[in-house]
Amino acid sequence: MRTLPGRDLSADVASLAAESGDVPLAEAYAAVRRLTEALAAPLSPEDQVVQSMPVASPAKWHLAHTTWFFETFLLLPYLPGWRVFDERWGFLFNSYYEAVGARHPRPQRGLLTRPSVAEVARYRAAVDVAMAELLSAPARRDCPDVAALVRLGINHEQQHQELLLTDILHAFSCNPLRPSYRSFHADPPLAAAPSAAPLAFVAFPGGLREIGADGRGFAFDNESPRHTVYLRPFRLAERPVSNGDWLAFIGDGGYLRPELWLSDGWATVQAEAWRAPLYWQRDGDAWSAMTLAGPRSLDPVAPVCHVSFYEADAYARWMGKRLPSEAEWEFAAGRVSAAGNLLDAGAPQRSPLRPLPGPAAGSGKLRQLFGDVWEWTQSPYAPYPGFRPAAGAVGEYNGKFMCNQMVLRGGSCVTPAGHVRASYRNFFYPHQRWQFAGLRLAEDV
Repeated sequence: MRTLPGRDLSADVASLAAESGDVPLAEAYAAVRRLTEALAAPLSPEDQVVQSMPVASPAKWHLAHTTWFFETFLLLPYLPGWRVFDERWGFLFNSYYEAVGARHPRPQRGLLTRPSVAEVARYRAAVDVAMAELLSAPARRDCPDVAALVRLGINHEQQHQELLLTDILHAFSCNPLRPSYRSFHADPPLAAAPSAAPLAFVAFPGGLREIGADGRGFAFDNESPRHTVYLRPFRLAERPVSNGDWLAFIGDGGYLRPELWLSDGWATVQAEAWRAPLYWQRDGDAWSAMTLAGPRSLDPVAPVCHVSFYEADAYARWMGKRLPSEAEWEFAAGRVSAAGNLLDAGAPQRSPLRPLPGPAAGSGKLRQLFGDVWEWTQSPYAPYPGFRPAAGAVGEYNGKFMCNQMVLRGGSCVTPAGHVRASYRNFFYPHQRWQFAGLRLAEDV
C-alpha cells in the first residue's frame, strides 16, 4: 500500500469512525454521492462558481473537495494502480490538511473558473468507479482502516451537503434578483397560527452524568472520549425561540441596548449595524426573510434562525435566562429520538429546507431538539478530557480548530437525516450567522 506523506494509519485512525454495520459500505457511499449531486442539480454552472464571502465555498468546490477526500485518503493508499486524476487538482481542492501539501487560499475559491463543472463531474464519476472497485474486494473493504476512513468520508460529505445549501443561500441573498434555489410551489405553505405557544420549561435533575460518544455507530473524534460531568439541576425550554419571540426582542430595542451584550458582541453589532437576524428585511410593519425558496413572509411560529452566538446570548439575557451548556443539552437529548425537520436524504425535493413550527405545546416534553435549527450553547469548543487527535493528516479534521469557537447542538433543516445524534458537536465562531443557527433557553433551578 502506498502511504501519504506524514500519514500514519493506526488504531487511532480506526477509532475516528466506528462502523455501524447497518448499511453496506458500498451502498452507503453510493447513496451519499447521489444526494450531493441531487442537491447541486438545481444550480446552473454560473451558480456553482460563485463565492459570496471568504468563509463560504462555491458549490463546484464542494463537489470537487469531497471527491478529493476519497481519492487522497482511500484510493491513493489502498487501490493498487490508481493514478491521480489530475496532479494539479490537489492544490485546488485540499481544504486545510497541512500534512498533504500546499493549497489554494480559501477566500479565492470563487476564482477557480477552471476546471469546469463538467470536468468536476467527470472527476466524481471516475472516483466513484474506483471506489466501487475498492469496496468490492473483501480484503480491502474489510480492512479496519478502510472501513473507518470510508465512514469518515461519508460523514464528511454529509457536512458539505449542508454547507452547499447554506453557502448557496448566502450567495443568492447577495443577488438583487433574490433567486430561488427551488420553485415556490415546492415549498410548504406558512402556518396559520399567529404566534408560538407560551414558553414552558422542562426540569432535569443534577448529578454526575456521562456524555460523549458511547461507541455505538459512527462518531467524530471530537465526540470522544466519553466522560463524566457534574450538572446542577436545570431546566430547558420546551421549544426553540421563535421568530415571533425575536420580534419582541427587536421591538424592545434589543439591538440598541449595550447592557444585554457581551463586549465583543456589542462591538460586532455596532461595526456590522445589526438590527435583525441575517436575511431579515422590513417593509413598514411587515417582515420577510430570504430563504432557499426566495424571499418569504416571516413565519412568526417557526424557530428563529441565522443568529450568531452573540445574538443568542443577548436574547437570553434579555429574557433573564441563559443558554444551556453542551453537557446539559446532551444529557437532556439522550432519551430523545434523533428525528425531526432534517434534510430527507431519500427525497430531498420534498424537504422543507426551512425551519418549521413545532407540534402543539403542553406536553411537558422537549420539542424540536433535532432538526429545524442548530442550537447555540454557552460552551466553548474545546477538547474533552483525554482527547488525542489521530496521527497524520486525518488528525487535522477537528482537533486543530478547538479554539475561539462555540458549540452548537441538534442539527438543522438542511442537515442530512441520519447525520446527527445527541453527542454530535458542531462549532462556529461566535459572530457567524449564515448557518441555520437558533437557540433554546435554559435556567438554573
